[in-house]
Amino acid sequence: MPAYLCPQDGTRADITALTWCCPVCRGPWDLEFEPSGPLSLNSLAARVNSLWRYEEVLPLSAPGTTLGEGRTPLVPLTGTVSAKLDFLMPTLSFKDRGAVMLAELARRLSPERVVADSSGNAGTAVAAYCARASLPCTVYVPEVTSPKKTEQIRAHGARLEIVPGDREATAAAARTAADAPGTFYASHVFNPYFLHGTKTYVYELWEDLGGRLPDAIAVPVGNGTLLLGAALATAELHAQGLIDRRPALIAVQAEAVSPLTAAFRAGADDLPDAPPGPAAPTLAEGIAIPRPPRARAVLAAVRESGGTFLTVTEDRIRAAQLDLAARGFYVETTGVACWAAVGDWTDRSVVVPLCGAGLKTGLAP
Repeated sequence: MPAYLCPQDGTRADITALTWCCPVCRGPWDLEFEPSGPLSLNSLAARVNSLWRYEEVLPLSAPGTTLGEGRTPLVPLTGTVSAKLDFLMPTLSFKDRGAVMLAELARRLSPERVVADSSGNAGTAVAAYCARASLPCTVYVPEVTSPKKTEQIRAHGARLEIVPGDREATAAAARTAADAPGTFYASHVFNPYFLHGTKTYVYELWEDLGGRLPDAIAVPVGNGTLLLGAALATAELHAQGLIDRRPALIAVQAEAVSPLTAAFRAGADDLPDAPPGPAAPTLAEGIAIPRPPRARAVLAAVRESGGTFLTVTEDRIRAAQLDLAARGFYVETTGVACWAAVGDWTDRSVVVPLCGAGLKTGLAP
């Protein structure tokens, strides 16, 4: 059975416990988990048309909370750049990949309540899947969250807590609530089941490309959950002998809020100890995370893949959103960051995620 494992000090905990972080260092958990067996392309054709088709590599199976998430289209944009349309998920963002894992785990543990925090998309996803699982849910969001996202959270029946201040203040409020007895903290940052959901993004690429992966995979990075899921998947595929090389992971941040980029360029293994100042405003609200708890793991994953960090300005985000809309794709401002960063690449193949629908935020002002 899988178990929680602290990557910093080796502390372990049973997954049936509602211990949301390492009790020693208060850091996020990893999951001690081994796939049950290698995948076979030939075996996938007759399986359910959702991310649950990759059952050998998932820590949960036979879900009761699924909304048919996964299996989003892969569409070429240029001769070398393709887009995976994760804004076509049930709640209109890629966060469904991880949220369904959290809600399914919570359903099996039967907590008194579920708590989540988010800049918007993770909260809407957790709210939807908790509704599917008939679980009471409270979602904490910053006061600057898009009204369309808060409307969606309320529509799914979750209790909404709007927190004055920035994303860090919101996370702190949710973690205080998560310490209450009987609470399952559906954290897309601290709970590793979320990462094992986001890794299906890469398994789908592998399947759609006939058993191979592109030269590079670009992902927007705030807390880094999609990037870390991608790193898990490429490591598993390589260990199973299903790919002969791992693609470079290209981490994209908004120039206005780019702590990981600064650490990467400085050659650091982690963020500095000094707390950051207030986050600067950015159109890419979904990745405006000044101090991601899994910073060390994100930096290591990018380096080990031979990848790099790139930043995009607010003007490039605006231009990229309009450019994608002109091509038929209406994507929210966070979701266009990778296209803004690598859309003109011609020297190698790369896939970018269009990871949130434009209806969630509207056009950039």
